[in-house]
Amino acid sequence: MLNIVLVEPEIPNNTGNIGRLCVGTGNRLHLIHPFGFQITDKNLKRSGLDYWIHLDWKEYQNTEEWIAQIPDLSRVFLFSSHAEKSYLKENFQDGDWLVFGKESVGLSELFLNQFPNHLTIPISPLVRSYNLANSVAFAIGEAKRQIEL
Repeated sequence: MLNIVLVEPEIPNNTGNIGRLCVGTGNRLHLIHPFGFQITDKNLKRSGLDYWIHLDWKEYQNTEEWIAQIPDLSRVFLFSSHAEKSYLKENFQDGDWLVFGKESVGLSELFLNQFPNHLTIPISPLVRSYNLANSVAFAIGEAKRQIEL
């Protein structure tokens, strides 16, 4: 199982879609406050459909609360469009933490400075960034491919 972490997600449809993806791929979703929506938001439930009740998820009031329960900080991977190392060059393991920032600005510089492993998803220079749910799908797909080889 992978640990998918959304730091301050803003768009309920993305979080619902990622929740459904986590159910389908057998991963745990971690959500760090503040959110740009309520967990009861109808858009969140609509995009997660009736799968939300099957989702293995946890929420944290802040990043310190989340960090305190990670057993091995070296297995935390931050996804950023500013990183230089492609996620395709990483060797993922069962139990890894794949961390994504909020839709509008990604992960803050302060947050990025807390962890050494920064990864990017290759993208055409014509596009600024991928949709958050798509980015998570890319990362889960590659990590699962490696783990299940």
